[in-house]
Amino acid sequence: IPMLANHFLTRLAERYRRGSLSFSPEAMQLLVSAPWPGNVRQLLNVIEQAVALAATEVIPESLVRQALDAGDTALTPLDEARKAFERDYLVRILKITGGNVTKAARLAGRNRTEFYRLLERHSLEPGMFKAAPKEKERAPA
Repeated sequence: IPMLANHFLTRLAERYRRGSLSFSPEAMQLLVSAPWPGNVRQLLNVIEQAVALAATEVIPESLVRQALDAGDTALTPLDEARKAFERDYLVRILKITGGNVTKAARLAGRNRTEFYRLLERHSLEPGMFKAAPKEKERAPA
C-alpha cells in the first residue's frame, strides 16, 4: 500500500500542479490499515480526494479519514469541496482565536480586509466565536 499510495500521490500532484506532496505518518498508517478489498481504484479515489482538499504539502490523517468515510461514492465537485473546506477552516480558526479577526487573519496568512471578505462569503460573524464574559464570582457576604 505505501508504494502504491506514494506513486498515486506523485502522479496526482503532477496532474493538479500541486508541487511536492506527502502523507503525514498518521495518514499513511490509516491508508495501510484501511480495508482495500482488491480495489486499487478505491485507493486512487481516496488519495485524489485528499489531494484536492489538501491545504498544505503534507496530507493529514483527517483528510484521508474524510475521504475513506465518503466511501466509493461519487466525489463532490471540486468547487463545492473547496468551499466546504474553506468554511470549516474559517470556523476552526475563529474558534482558536476566540473570534479575534486580526489574529485569525494573521494565522490564515491573509490581511484583515481579505479575511472579512472570506467571512462574508461564508456568512460567518466573528462575534459568534467570542467567549461570553464570565459572571463575576461573588464573595459570600
